[in-house]
Amino acid sequence: MNEMTAASPDAESAAARAILEQLATGSPITRAHLNAAMIDAFGGTDAEGRWTQRESFELLELALVTHLRGRERPANVDDLASAIVLAQRLPTHTVRSETQIEWQQFSTPVDLAALATLLASPQPSDIVLEPSAGNGLLVAQLGSVSALHLNEIDPDRRRRLTQAFPDAVVTGVDGAAIGTLLGQSPRPTLILMNPPFSRSLGRGADDYAAVRHFQAALRHLQPGGRLVAIMPDWFGPSARMRDIFETSMRSGTVRTSLRLEKCYTRHGTSITVRLFVVDKVAGGATPATIQGSSLDDLLDSVTVTPRCPIGEPSTKPAISRSTGVSLFRAARSSKPTGPRAYHAPVRNEVLPVSYTILDAPAPLAEQAGVYLPYRPSRLVFEHAGEHPTALVESVAMGSIPAPRPRHIPRLPERTISERLLSSSQLETVIYAGDAWDQFLPGQFRPAKEGVGLELSEEGRRYRKGFFLGDGTGAGKGRQIAACILDNWLAGRRRHIWVTKNEPLLEDARRDWTALGGMTADIQPMTAWKIDEPIRLDQGVVFVTYPTLRSARGENSRLQQLIDWAGGSFDGVIAFDEAHEMGGVAGGEGAMGAKKGSQQGICGVLLQNHLPDARVLYASATGASDVNNLAYAVRLGLWGPETAFADREAFISGIRKGGIAAMELVARDLKATGLYTSRALSFAGVEYDILRHQLTPEQIAIYDTYADAWSILCAARHKTAYREEAVMRRNAA
Repeated sequence: MNEMTAASPDAESAAARAILEQLATGSPITRAHLNAAMIDAFGGTDAEGRWTQRESFELLELALVTHLRGRERPANVDDLASAIVLAQRLPTHTVRSETQIEWQQFSTPVDLAALATLLASPQPSDIVLEPSAGNGLLVAQLGSVSALHLNEIDPDRRRRLTQAFPDAVVTGVDGAAIGTLLGQSPRPTLILMNPPFSRSLGRGADDYAAVRHFQAALRHLQPGGRLVAIMPDWFGPSARMRDIFETSMRSGTVRTSLRLEKCYTRHGTSITVRLFVVDKVAGGATPATIQGSSLDDLLDSVTVTPRCPIGEPSTKPAISRSTGVSLFRAARSSKPTGPRAYHAPVRNEVLPVSYTILDAPAPLAEQAGVYLPYRPSRLVFEHAGEHPTALVESVAMGSIPAPRPRHIPRLPERTISERLLSSSQLETVIYAGDAWDQFLPGQFRPAKEGVGLELSEEGRRYRKGFFLGDGTGAGKGRQIAACILDNWLAGRRRHIWVTKNEPLLEDARRDWTALGGMTADIQPMTAWKIDEPIRLDQGVVFVTYPTLRSARGENSRLQQLIDWAGGSFDGVIAFDEAHEMGGVAGGEGAMGAKKGSQQGICGVLLQNHLPDARVLYASATGASDVNNLAYAVRLGLWGPETAFADREAFISGIRKGGIAAMELVARDLKATGLYTSRALSFAGVEYDILRHQLTPEQIAIYDTYADAWSILCAARHKTAYREEAVMRRNAA
């Protein structure tokens, strides 16, 4: 016997060579063959601690890779028969290690790998990537390609890959962020992948791990390239997962969809898997799924679809701006420079957003009516583009420059280079981050009664918030997503997105995925019952205002959310459509005095119980009424070092001042960097008045409804008078 140390590379190589010799005989490989090879190579038995049964299967796979690399690539369906025979010669994996379970290390069966290779239709010019390569079984039958890139996080498997594929580039990064972490590497034209199904690096248990890997791979793939992916059974166009599936396939076309029920039996699991062939081109509907218990059942149904041409998509020509007279032509001190060509880099690294701070505010543009063309007053971005539609702000707001910020966001490079965020939207991310680096004066704790905060030496400091008051079309959802992404990439992976109704969930996911996030990162709070904890280690909890105020018995959604966040929560709480909390202070209504709204109260309590949260208010009607600022606890409008002792004093004082006082509040907030408000320009918009002449029948219908309403209103007033008379009589 050879006297080699356990787990040494030399011992592994010797064992793999012995197993390879047995493979070459064409006879079955048994556990006895594996044990004999391991004992001879390692100089002892597994009982003596020289090696483990799991290691014997790892070295079997290493021998298989070497054996398969010496064979011809499957050229047609008939060639799959030999792979099926080889798979049947192999022993069943009956032992699992903790590492295998931890990282979902279930290698691709030989016959399934042959099918994937056939459907991939590799070309000699292909740049091939396997993002979770394992021991290399999935790519062992590729044949000759231009370049091969294998990525694997397990160091032992990575070492074996280097041995089995000496000409390949081998890396060890997180496959769920493959495009970002390998941004400087050549983008692949062909990807074969068998990702972990339910474990993620840095997340641990993760039901959507495979989806994260799939979306990252498809983004990294060159346009026209092909992706062949082995995915969990639930990943498909079913009713339950349709949204995630369709979002994942947004930039690709499914060519083939297979479902295999028992192909992993010899690898120690009975899991059912799906195999997808996806080309990164625009296309039509997903084809019908072909199902079978094993590969044998599919041989008569499988067809290989031809590959698409590889190439970058054509870019849309820039829309030329009119050279005619504009109502919003900016005043310039010098002639504008010509357009500068900017080529988007292939990489997508997370980098600081570069900008220049102006010592003096940027000059105001030409006023038109009560509006000024909008421009970032203190910032100049080198690469960021203008907003797709011209923006304006009121003269009162435009005449106030923003302060000099200090916050430098870190965002994926393509958010800038591909104009995913405009300069105006980037400005929001910067000033929001700058506000969140500051704290309100004093220390507070939630009041025992009501929704206020009490000064207390034993209390905590409360982080300042930011108010995004943009109107429709400025992209408030995209800006919320960008603010969350900035914090996500800084390591803060728990956030809360509060909005008006459930249908806005898809809008939130659209904005998040547009910046590189994944659909599954945003989960509705209603996915969990009200009496159970929220099981989301990392992600964005999406909750509506009606849901936030709901309760059942002793359980409430508010407390459920606070428990999930924890007292040290420092993520973003984005209050989209924040005016939905406007009734928190109560006030005078059409029917007299009214109490504070429950959803407004819950929104304020959420802020009060999470003092370190980064609060973002987003509403187009922020400065229209004083009640629309009563919920803005984090803007420092009342309390220490202000003119108002508390919320009630602020509301009373500003209400007396009317709209002029509200305008002063908005100007002061902008001057301190806590508020911004832009709106779409109507420059160049033309309109005509269209009159509709009512027919006699329509007039009669209208009159009938008017008569009916007059009767109902009269009855309502009589009821009110009668109730008042009864109350007076009882009082007498």
